[in-house]
Amino acid sequence: MRGNYKFFLLALLIAFASCSFTSKTFDNPDKDKLLIQLITYVLDQGHFDPQDLNDDFSANVFEDYLTQLDPFKRYFYASDIEEFEVYKNQIDDQLKDYDVSFFNITHKRLLERIEESKKMYAEILEEPFDFSQDESYTSEYETLPYVKNKREMKERWRHQLKFSTIANYDEAVSQRDSEIAAVELPESVFSATNEKSKSKESKSMAQLEKEARETTKSSLDELYDFIDDRQRKDWFAVYINAIVEEFDPHTFYFAPEDKDRFDVAMSGNFEGIGARLQKRMDAIVVNEIISGGPAWRANELEVGDHILKVKQEDEEEGVNVVGMRLDDAIKFIKGPKGTIVTLTLKKVDGTIEDISITRDVVELEETYAKSSTVEKDGKTFGVINLPKFYVDFQSYDNRNAASDIKQEIVRLKESGMEGLVLDLRNNGGGSLQTVVDIVGLFIEDGPVVQVKTTGEPKEVLRDRDREIVWDGPLVVLVNELSASASEILAAAMQDYKRGIVIGSKQTYGKGTVQNVLDLNRMVRNNSNGDMGALKFTTQKFYRINGGSTQLEGVKSDVVVPDRYSYINIGEKDQENPLPWDKIDAVDYEVWGNYFDYDTTISKSKARMASNEQLKLIDANARWVKKIRDRDIYSLNYDKYREEMELNEQEAKRFEKLAEYKTDLTFNSLPYEVNLMEQDTVLKEKRKRWHENLSRDVYIEEALNVLNDLKMTYAIKNKVVTSVKN
Repeated sequence: MRGNYKFFLLALLIAFASCSFTSKTFDNPDKDKLLIQLITYVLDQGHFDPQDLNDDFSANVFEDYLTQLDPFKRYFYASDIEEFEVYKNQIDDQLKDYDVSFFNITHKRLLERIEESKKMYAEILEEPFDFSQDESYTSEYETLPYVKNKREMKERWRHQLKFSTIANYDEAVSQRDSEIAAVELPESVFSATNEKSKSKESKSMAQLEKEARETTKSSLDELYDFIDDRQRKDWFAVYINAIVEEFDPHTFYFAPEDKDRFDVAMSGNFEGIGARLQKRMDAIVVNEIISGGPAWRANELEVGDHILKVKQEDEEEGVNVVGMRLDDAIKFIKGPKGTIVTLTLKKVDGTIEDISITRDVVELEETYAKSSTVEKDGKTFGVINLPKFYVDFQSYDNRNAASDIKQEIVRLKESGMEGLVLDLRNNGGGSLQTVVDIVGLFIEDGPVVQVKTTGEPKEVLRDRDREIVWDGPLVVLVNELSASASEILAAAMQDYKRGIVIGSKQTYGKGTVQNVLDLNRMVRNNSNGDMGALKFTTQKFYRINGGSTQLEGVKSDVVVPDRYSYINIGEKDQENPLPWDKIDAVDYEVWGNYFDYDTTISKSKARMASNEQLKLIDANARWVKKIRDRDIYSLNYDKYREEMELNEQEAKRFEKLAEYKTDLTFNSLPYEVNLMEQDTVLKEKRKRWHENLSRDVYIEEALNVLNDLKMTYAIKNKVVTSVKN
């Protein structure tokens, strides 16, 4: 992709950053100041819509940053905010001077207030709550004023803690009442469990209240363990992001650990042992063994094991990771393919054991495309679910969404597929190149998407390969969380009339392109450690018909209600989104091989309008909206319980949603059936996916549409042997 001249100059600057060709140097010995220098320069030179660093910009950063630090207004006092106000219109000037004074004062004060709050919540939770009092709690934090003194702060904490505790208390009371009801059943229906309950004395309300407070305290203790783990650099990243997010919602600074996680999410793989870890108190605990990974193959590491020490193959003594930050511990455990790491474990049964694991590439299967066949009315249809448009940034020749989708289509054709559902629901996007290649699987050749950079001519990204991998009926499923690359694909299929788009009223509405820049490449002789990376918006993309998907998204051909229908979750509901606009269309030929395209859409709309399951889904979405909009809660238990019972009664109306079942049976492809003989975890995952598909009213309608679509020629089911990258 050509990119604009300004971004080209920035790329040249980066390329020559370590030699004498550039007059711009980035070598400030203070890491914080260096980071601000780098980021402000990159955004000024490379962002699609650079912002003026003025007093308005400064005031916005001020408000957003403090909101991120203290969203519940339970740390800072009004006097703190008054002191900070001096900087409200100075942040822009500080950025130009690489000055971090505002961050320093807020960071120091925040740590002080956090320490005070630890004592405060512990003190409050020492005393019983009186749930007979008639008082209420508001969750509308934005309208709450900052407290003026310690008495008011303690009262705010008391309300928040009482609200948390009343929920725990209600759960405990409900559980006790269930046990009592079980004990009161006739003797003939007692099970062993009921006998156990029968012998236990019923807990008093005071005991239940105390346990509820202990649960609240335990949750807060875990939260504060996480907070205590955060270092100055983590808080500074929050400040940096308050600055860069003023440019648009998708410009974001990745601290080094965050960049690693982003790369894993985009590629779907990493090198390590294949285990998910979490921190509980001081312990690093195994939370999940990733199917197919090194730890899974070795079959010695178990969920619940505590990792005490980590030893590399060239070390005599392991590093103690007890009490270590989770991110730091993970750095010791991950490592290059082929290397051996030895873990000292405290097993679930309390024994201490050393195990050695050879690291390897770990593939996160939930990231990748998966497919299934289904029979309907004597025809075989295929379903492909694509969670994201993944790619390996190091090499496009490695596994990516486009090559995987092509391979799945080839396999489905081998199984006699006569129509395809491409499920992009909840797919937030990813690689621009992969979506261009995927669109090319369904059209002969032609434009896919237009890309515009400020002050430069538009660029048209095309499919230039005349090969069509799938020429049969196609339905694309979307919802409000289908974004970015998902919207490019859905829009192209809609504009070409190549497929019918079924889903929400509109998709997410993200019509922008981001690049990720490794900031270390810009620093010569860096002695400050890893600088992280910056993801920033460089371009906007447009449909081939000229319209932007920014804010407006893609309007479905057949609109169906879903759980998100009335919730504000799109681009238009974010802070600082770029505006919608339009450019000239490009020439393209509409797919002419459906002879009943419009009729099929009309028939689908009619079915959807009379579908009782969808009517119930719509009613449920409205109810969810009502529940989410509520912000006042009673702290009187009788009233709280009455409100909960009303909600529970109303919720019973929607229990039928979970009971919905089609008569469709979904099956894995032969290659995956063979894999599942060795991998019981994969077998269970696919079983659950197929069960969910059989209860999915949207999939059911997508198959109805495929069944209705008529082609002007017979589908060419010849299998393609070469995979296009």
